[in-house]
Amino acid sequence: MGHMELPQTVEWALHCCWLLALLPEDAALPTRRLAEYHGIPEAYLAKLLKTLTRDGLLAASPGPRGGYRLARPAEQITVLDVVRAVEGQHQMFRCAEIRQRGPVPLPSAQCRRPCGIASVMHQAERAWRDALAARTVAELVTEAGTGSHARAARWLGEVTGRRPGTARPSAGRGSPRTDAKTAPPKVSGSDRDRVRAR
Repeated sequence: MGHMELPQTVEWALHCCWLLALLPEDAALPTRRLAEYHGIPEAYLAKLLKTLTRDGLLAASPGPRGGYRLARPAEQITVLDVVRAVEGQHQMFRCAEIRQRGPVPLPSAQCRRPCGIASVMHQAERAWRDALAARTVAELVTEAGTGSHARAARWLGEVTGRRPGTARPSAGRGSPRTDAKTAPPKVSGSDRDRVRAR
């Protein structure tokens, strides 16, 4: 069965925002460290971080102690904000009006309203986007398993010499979950093309 698939860069962006939400307010992480933590290629991540900065989700600071941090509080960044920064704001389903083609096409006068197929697809996409807009990076931090918090806090303490911050949403959801270990992601050809295009 087919399925809707977003590029790996969306996952990378969300995980980077999640980790940066734990930083002290005056700290920053360079691209090298973010790539190291997530086990992803530094060159491709660098372009992605610039995209997130351009869209106002991250702030970059120069210098030997510079790097990236969230541009605004984690509770003010939604999952949809991150997805749009990476993927753009175009519609996922685009009606090509094929009902006006073929041996028995409908006249354009009868196609002034979207067909039922286009309507249900647009409705599903709106529901998907509404769900992403309803969740913030701060909530993702709160809902992460204790294993994720522990390893992130330990690593951030080592590389920054500072105690990690805590991102708290205005209204929490759910309870912490236990994380499963996952292997470092592989970079597909389509993901390389997407990042190069930016």
